Amino acid sequence: MTKPFDMEVFLNGVLTGSHATRQRHLRQAKIIQAAIVGRWQRESAWGWKRKHLAWFLKHSLKHRGEGTRYYYLLTVRLITRRLETSWVFDI
Repeated sequence: MTKPFDMEVFLNGVLTGSHATRQRHLRQAKIIQAAIVGRWQRESAWGWKRKHLAWFLKHSLKHRGEGTRYYYLLTVRLITRRLETSWVFDI
């Protein structure tokens, strides 16, 4: 039996800021994770590729406001920093 992927442990090293900011990033990262699991069945962020995060930003947030898309972009940047990649995204 395997443990479910813990997004909080994954992002722990790159989360900074106030308690509310850290909680927002964790909440949004879990929403991103759920969307990627639903589409590609990739639960662990270690297996994600740029296309997974780009898909989320483009398709899952297309009906959201500019501010919401910006905050999700910040969370995606934290994920890419944790993955130690240099992926660039635009919204």
